[in-house]
Amino acid sequence: MEVFQLTLSQMLTMFIYIIVGYVLRKSKILPENAYLTMSRLETYFFVPALNLHNWMTNCTTSALKENSVLIVYGAVLIACAVGLAYLLCRLFVRKTDNPEEEYQRNIYKYAMTFGNYGFMGNFIVLGIWGSEMLFRYSMFTLVVTFVCSSWGLMILIPKGKSGKLSMKDLMKRVFTPPIIALFIGLVAGLFEIKQYVPEFLVSVMSGGADCMGPVAMVLAGVVIGGYDIKELLGYKKVYVASLMRLILIPAVFVSVLHLFGVNKEIITLALIAFATPLGLNTIVYPAAYGGDVKTGAAMTMISSVLSVITIPLMYLLFVALL
Repeated sequence: MEVFQLTLSQMLTMFIYIIVGYVLRKSKILPENAYLTMSRLETYFFVPALNLHNWMTNCTTSALKENSVLIVYGAVLIACAVGLAYLLCRLFVRKTDNPEEEYQRNIYKYAMTFGNYGFMGNFIVLGIWGSEMLFRYSMFTLVVTFVCSSWGLMILIPKGKSGKLSMKDLMKRVFTPPIIALFIGLVAGLFEIKQYVPEFLVSVMSGGADCMGPVAMVLAGVVIGGYDIKELLGYKKVYVASLMRLILIPAVFVSVLHLFGVNKEIITLALIAFATPLGLNTIVYPAAYGGDVKTGAAMTMISSVLSVITIPLMYLLFVALL
């Protein structure tokens, strides 16, 4: 019950950050393009700092061996999530030759596969269990990140906008600054390089890592603040998609894990990774390539609000009480 209370507290904290971002955007204290600056700070500094510091500190040879099974579980679950998404997206948009409808279908396909396991998942895990658990969570979501950075982002580009994807472009999408920082941290941890890193640089990485969660949540509020709330609330299909994202899919995954006798830690990691709400990719990528952004914005807003209730309850039902 103590962890349940901490989870609820963390989700309420997250919700306050989102409200702050929303108010700052609506009151025009922040400029219209503030979300671009904030997202770049996350991508190029805060998340890389978190990954580098976390893996450099916690990734020893023994820790890697002990937790390698987490990578396997994460890989199996994300493969199941992709397969499930191909089935579930048909409930929202039927197969069609219309490019716009087909693109809407891809948005739902992405939504059924990925939650905000990165920014929000890291925020929840770090705030409740600390850096050691965050390291194990990073291992669990390693393959999830590669799938999201390749296949996930490719389906969010409207058909005809991307042209032929070269190997160079694919490598750029997969090997983003957070992923590069993760691998540098992995090598630094295995070779115990941290002891040779000046303390002030470690402090810089630690400070940047501390900024990741709050800025990510404020960023979500800033993005939502750019849209008409009433209009977003009118997307009825999004409510169904959000409930599937927050309840149905994670419930299926953790129930199967329970049946196979998997330990509570792995079940907790799976729950956090797959029960988080929709992130910002369904807004950022459509906007960058001229696709529809309102569906993604509605998903982010509605699922984020609902997750304040659903994540603590899902933890209580599937972990704390079992």
